[in-house]
Amino acid sequence: AIHQAGPRRIHPFVRINCSAIPKDLMEAELFGYVKGAFTGAQSGGKPGKFELADQGTVFLDEIGELPLEMQPKLLRIIEDKEFERVGGTRVLQPDFRIIAATNRDLERLVAEGGFRTDLFYRLNVMCLDIPPLRQRPEDIPVLARHFLEDMAREAGLHHIPLDSEAEPLLRDYSWPGNVRELINVLERALVSREGEGLSPGDLPFHLRGKRPQS
Repeated sequence: AIHQAGPRRIHPFVRINCSAIPKDLMEAELFGYVKGAFTGAQSGGKPGKFELADQGTVFLDEIGELPLEMQPKLLRIIEDKEFERVGGTRVLQPDFRIIAATNRDLERLVAEGGFRTDLFYRLNVMCLDIPPLRQRPEDIPVLARHFLEDMAREAGLHHIPLDSEAEPLLRDYSWPGNVRELINVLERALVSREGEGLSPGDLPFHLRGKRPQS
Protein backbone atom coordinates (compact mmCIF):
# COMPACT_ATOMS: atom_id res chain seq x y z
CA ALA A 1 0.00 0.00 0.00
CA ILE A 2 2.87 2.39 0.79
CA HIS A 3 4.48 1.59 -2.56
CA GLN A 4 1.24 2.03 -4.49
CA ALA A 5 0.44 5.35 -2.79
CA GLY A 6 3.64 7.09 -3.88
CA PRO A 7 5.45 8.15 -7.06
CA ARG A 8 7.43 4.88 -7.14
CA ARG A 9 4.28 2.86 -7.86
CA ILE A 10 5.04 2.69 -11.61
CA HIS A 11 8.39 1.06 -10.81
CA PRO A 12 9.18 -2.41 -9.39
CA PHE A 13 8.11 -3.63 -5.97
CA VAL A 14 10.65 -6.32 -5.06
CA ARG A 15 9.90 -8.55 -2.08
CA ILE A 16 12.69 -10.36 -0.23
CA ASN A 17 11.85 -12.92 2.46
CA CYS A 18 14.99 -12.85 4.60
CA SER A 19 14.08 -16.14 6.29
CA ALA A 20 13.57 -18.08 3.06
CA ILE A 21 16.92 -17.56 1.31
CA PRO A 22 19.73 -19.96 2.31
CA LYS A 23 22.77 -18.25 3.86
CA ASP A 24 25.14 -19.34 1.11
CA LEU A 25 22.86 -17.89 -1.58
CA MET A 26 21.85 -14.69 0.21
CA GLU A 27 24.58 -12.45 -1.20
CA ALA A 28 24.04 -13.64 -4.78
CA GLU A 29 20.27 -13.18 -4.46
CA LEU A 30 20.52 -9.66 -3.08
CA PHE A 31 23.40 -8.30 -5.14
CA GLY A 32 23.45 -10.57 -8.20
CA TYR A 33 26.54 -12.12 -9.72
CA VAL A 34 28.65 -11.99 -12.88
CA LYS A 35 29.48 -14.79 -15.31
CA GLY A 36 31.64 -17.46 -13.69
CA ALA A 37 31.34 -16.01 -10.18
CA PHE A 38 30.90 -19.48 -8.68
CA THR A 39 30.17 -23.06 -9.65
CA GLY A 40 26.62 -23.34 -10.96
CA ALA A 41 26.29 -19.65 -11.82
CA GLN A 42 24.24 -18.82 -14.88
CA SER A 43 26.41 -18.28 -17.94
CA GLY A 44 25.30 -14.70 -18.40
CA GLY A 45 25.27 -13.72 -14.73
CA LYS A 46 22.17 -12.55 -12.90
CA PRO A 47 20.95 -9.22 -11.51
CA GLY A 48 20.21 -9.09 -7.78
CA LYS A 49 17.06 -7.95 -6.03
CA PHE A 50 18.37 -4.45 -5.34
CA GLU A 51 19.37 -4.00 -8.96
CA LEU A 52 15.91 -5.14 -10.12
CA ALA A 53 14.26 -2.62 -7.77
CA ASP A 54 15.81 0.43 -9.46
CA GLN A 55 13.45 3.43 -9.06
CA GLY A 56 11.11 1.27 -6.98
CA THR A 57 10.82 -0.32 -3.55
CA VAL A 58 12.64 -3.18 -1.82
CA PHE A 59 10.50 -4.88 0.83
CA LEU A 60 12.64 -6.79 3.33
CA ASP A 61 10.20 -9.16 5.01
CA GLU A 62 11.25 -11.00 8.19
CA ILE A 63 14.25 -8.67 8.53
CA GLY A 64 14.87 -10.07 12.03
CA GLU A 65 15.93 -13.36 10.42
CA LEU A 66 18.70 -11.77 8.34
CA PRO A 67 22.01 -13.57 9.14
CA LEU A 68 24.47 -11.50 11.16
CA GLU A 69 27.17 -11.81 8.49
CA MET A 70 24.84 -10.19 5.92
CA GLN A 71 23.83 -7.27 8.12
CA PRO A 72 26.93 -5.07 7.57
CA LYS A 73 26.57 -5.58 3.81
CA LEU A 74 22.96 -4.47 3.94
CA LEU A 75 23.96 -1.47 6.07
CA ARG A 76 26.53 -0.46 3.46
CA ILE A 77 23.91 -0.61 0.70
CA ILE A 78 21.51 1.56 2.70
CA GLU A 79 24.23 4.07 3.56
CA ASP A 80 26.02 4.27 0.21
CA LYS A 81 23.29 3.14 -2.22
CA GLU A 82 25.95 1.27 -4.17
CA PHE A 83 27.32 -2.27 -4.45
CA GLU A 84 29.01 -4.72 -6.80
CA ARG A 85 27.69 -8.01 -8.09
CA VAL A 86 29.32 -11.10 -6.60
CA GLY A 87 32.55 -11.63 -8.55
CA GLY A 88 32.20 -8.28 -10.30
CA THR A 89 34.14 -5.02 -10.23
CA ARG A 90 31.59 -2.55 -11.64
CA VAL A 91 29.87 -0.42 -9.01
CA LEU A 92 26.09 -0.32 -9.38
CA GLN A 93 24.05 2.57 -7.98
CA PRO A 94 20.34 1.79 -8.28
CA ASP A 95 17.81 4.13 -6.71
CA PHE A 96 15.46 2.28 -4.35
CA ARG A 97 13.45 2.83 -1.20
CA ILE A 98 13.57 0.21 1.59
CA ILE A 99 10.65 -0.98 3.69
CA ALA A 100 11.36 -3.65 6.30
CA ALA A 101 8.98 -5.77 8.39
CA THR A 102 9.35 -8.22 11.25
CA ASN A 103 7.27 -9.94 13.90
CA ARG A 104 10.24 -10.02 16.29
CA ASP A 105 11.23 -7.47 18.93
CA LEU A 106 14.29 -5.99 17.22
CA GLU A 107 15.30 -3.88 20.22
CA ARG A 108 15.46 -7.03 22.33
CA LEU A 109 17.32 -8.79 19.52
CA VAL A 110 19.86 -5.94 19.45
CA ALA A 111 20.35 -6.25 23.22
CA GLU A 112 20.92 -10.00 22.83
CA GLY A 113 23.47 -9.50 20.06
CA GLY A 114 21.34 -11.01 17.32
CA PHE A 115 20.91 -7.78 15.33
CA ARG A 116 23.35 -4.94 14.67
CA THR A 117 22.64 -1.70 16.51
CA ASP A 118 23.72 0.50 13.60
CA LEU A 119 21.51 -1.37 11.12
CA PHE A 120 18.55 -1.21 13.51
CA TYR A 121 18.76 2.57 13.87
CA ARG A 122 19.34 3.04 10.15
CA LEU A 123 16.18 1.08 9.32
CA ASN A 124 14.07 2.48 12.16
CA VAL A 125 13.43 5.88 10.58
CA MET A 126 9.65 5.62 10.68
CA CYS A 127 8.02 2.76 12.54
CA LEU A 128 4.49 1.46 11.95
CA ASP A 129 3.27 -0.91 14.65
CA ILE A 130 0.53 -3.19 13.30
CA PRO A 131 -1.42 -4.69 16.23
CA PRO A 132 -2.33 -8.40 16.10
CA LEU A 133 -5.83 -9.29 14.88
CA ARG A 134 -7.03 -10.08 18.41
CA GLN A 135 -6.55 -6.41 19.29
CA ARG A 136 -8.58 -5.14 16.33
CA PRO A 137 -11.57 -7.51 15.96
CA GLU A 138 -13.51 -4.93 13.95
CA ASP A 139 -11.03 -5.43 11.09
CA ILE A 140 -11.57 -9.20 10.87
CA PRO A 141 -14.87 -9.24 8.88
CA VAL A 142 -13.53 -6.56 6.54
CA LEU A 143 -10.36 -8.54 5.89
CA ALA A 144 -12.31 -11.80 5.52
CA ARG A 145 -14.56 -10.31 2.82
CA HIS A 146 -11.56 -8.86 1.02
CA PHE A 147 -9.72 -12.20 0.98
CA LEU A 148 -12.88 -14.06 -0.07
CA GLU A 149 -13.26 -11.74 -3.05
CA ASP A 150 -9.65 -12.39 -4.06
CA MET A 151 -10.04 -16.16 -3.66
CA ALA A 152 -13.28 -16.23 -5.64
CA ARG A 153 -11.72 -14.24 -8.45
CA GLU A 154 -8.68 -16.54 -8.60
CA ALA A 155 -10.95 -19.61 -8.63
CA GLY A 156 -13.23 -18.14 -11.30
CA LEU A 157 -16.19 -18.09 -8.91
CA HIS A 158 -18.91 -15.54 -8.32
CA HIS A 159 -19.17 -13.42 -5.18
CA ILE A 160 -19.01 -15.51 -1.99
CA PRO A 161 -20.94 -13.84 0.85
CA LEU A 162 -19.94 -14.19 4.49
CA ASP A 163 -22.88 -15.50 6.53
CA SER A 164 -24.01 -13.16 9.34
CA GLU A 165 -23.70 -16.08 11.80
CA ALA A 166 -20.15 -16.89 10.67
CA GLU A 167 -18.94 -13.32 11.13
CA PRO A 168 -19.00 -13.29 14.98
CA LEU A 169 -17.19 -16.64 15.05
CA LEU A 170 -14.36 -15.11 13.06
CA ARG A 171 -14.41 -11.93 15.11
CA ASP A 172 -14.33 -13.69 18.49
CA TYR A 173 -11.43 -16.03 17.71
CA SER A 174 -7.98 -15.00 19.02
CA TRP A 175 -6.08 -15.64 15.72
CA PRO A 176 -2.62 -16.51 17.09
CA GLY A 177 -1.44 -16.83 13.49
CA ASN A 178 -2.89 -13.41 12.55
CA VAL A 179 -3.67 -12.70 8.88
CA ARG A 180 -1.86 -15.81 7.58
CA GLU A 181 -4.08 -17.99 9.76
CA LEU A 182 -7.20 -16.11 8.64
CA ILE A 183 -6.32 -16.71 4.99
CA ASN A 184 -5.65 -20.39 5.70
CA VAL A 185 -9.03 -20.81 7.44
CA LEU A 186 -10.88 -19.08 4.60
CA GLU A 187 -9.17 -21.22 1.97
CA ARG A 188 -10.14 -24.41 3.82
CA ALA A 189 -13.70 -23.18 4.30
CA LEU A 190 -13.98 -22.22 0.66
CA VAL A 191 -13.07 -25.74 -0.45
CA SER A 192 -15.43 -27.48 1.99
CA ARG A 193 -18.42 -25.11 1.81
CA GLU A 194 -21.79 -26.61 0.90
CA GLY A 195 -23.85 -23.51 0.12
CA GLU A 196 -23.45 -20.31 -1.87
CA GLY A 197 -21.76 -18.42 0.92
CA LEU A 198 -19.57 -19.14 3.92
CA SER A 199 -21.61 -20.38 6.90
CA PRO A 200 -20.60 -21.45 10.44
CA GLY A 201 -20.69 -25.10 9.38
CA ASP A 202 -17.96 -24.45 6.81
CA LEU A 203 -15.50 -23.17 9.43
CA PRO A 204 -13.02 -25.41 11.29
CA PHE A 205 -14.19 -26.99 14.54
CA HIS A 206 -11.88 -24.93 16.73
CA LEU A 207 -13.55 -21.71 15.59
CA ARG A 208 -16.95 -23.12 16.50
CA GLY A 209 -15.82 -24.27 19.93
CA LYS A 210 -16.42 -27.91 19.00
CA ARG A 211 -14.26 -30.97 18.71
CA PRO A 212 -14.42 -33.24 15.64
CA GLN A 213 -16.34 -36.50 16.03
CA SER A 214 -14.02 -39.49 16.52
